[in-house]
Amino acid sequence: MFYWLLKYVFIGPLIALINRPKVEGVENIPTDGPAILAGNHLSVADWLFAPLASPRRITYLAKSEYFTTPGFKGTLQRWFYSGAGQVPIDRSGADAAQSALATARGLLDQGKLVGLFPEGTRSPDGRLYKGKTGMARVALATGIPVIPVAVIGTGEVCPPGPFRWRRRRVQIKFGAPLDFSRFEGMSGNRWVERAVTDEVMYELMQMSGQEYVDVYASSLKNAKPDDVEGARPSAA
Repeated sequence: MFYWLLKYVFIGPLIALINRPKVEGVENIPTDGPAILAGNHLSVADWLFAPLASPRRITYLAKSEYFTTPGFKGTLQRWFYSGAGQVPIDRSGADAAQSALATARGLLDQGKLVGLFPEGTRSPDGRLYKGKTGMARVALATGIPVIPVAVIGTGEVCPPGPFRWRRRRVQIKFGAPLDFSRFEGMSGNRWVERAVTDEVMYELMQMSGQEYVDVYASSLKNAKPDDVEGARPSAA
């Protein structure tokens, strides 16, 4: 109930007024049944815009810190994120990736739309970074289609650093579902998982207009500047 109140009463109308989102491809969202929505990640605001544009509820996997902060602030934060349709995952420890994948599969088994960010973290500079293969692993194991979702402009609406919300126009594009049934029976093959991931990232690059960088965003701080500047799309 709280999810729909946020969407249609408290937050949705305000964002529509301030950011005037332009939406394309809503017809690509299935009217029922599960699907994986794979999006680029420019800002903490990304997970707000796609659900506001979707006629169906989207459940995102969120870091557990949003749900474990102590005190009154933590209680409010936990209440907000839970009500807004996010599910906590623990990103620490050796089994973190497997736990996240199991959570995603459980939600898909319930017929839900599950939102994932293949980059794993926000882009540090507005470019599109190499996708991690967890999304592909779930898609291959379940046979569920992947819908690429590109958001454009959220990096200017809510940039990194202290929280602030700017009046900028945002675009949300839902791409045609990507069917990977041609790889049936090949779940667990790391080369296939990489091929599927790169295909999704290529679609996101085409839809968003972002420059693609063939390194993981999370490893950028440990990379030499020349390595990052010289990287080019592997999916292209």
